[in-house]
Amino acid sequence: MSDVAPRVTIVYCWRCRFVLRATWLAQELLFTFEDALGEVALRPGPNGVFEVWVDDERVWSKAEDGGFPEAKVLKQRVRDRVDPERRLGHSDG
Repeated sequence: MSDVAPRVTIVYCWRCRFVLRATWLAQELLFTFEDALGEVALRPGPNGVFEVWVDDERVWSKAEDGGFPEAKVLKQRVRDRVDPERRLGHSDG
């Protein structure tokens, strides 16, 4: 892992009221990766958007992935970029 801890950004449509889902997923990521993330940021975005980024790499897009991520799937995608050796317990199953 590099000296600079990764930054996760969740971009959500504020008009669609996606903020509750964004905050819940941010909490899930913070609890799971508490020592591996430098920051989890929430950023209001354009109509209909829901995307999750790890640094400059998009790991989820509502438009491309077909809806919202399950917490388990999002944790796996973030883990694969942040700390591939990390075990996720029941989320690995």
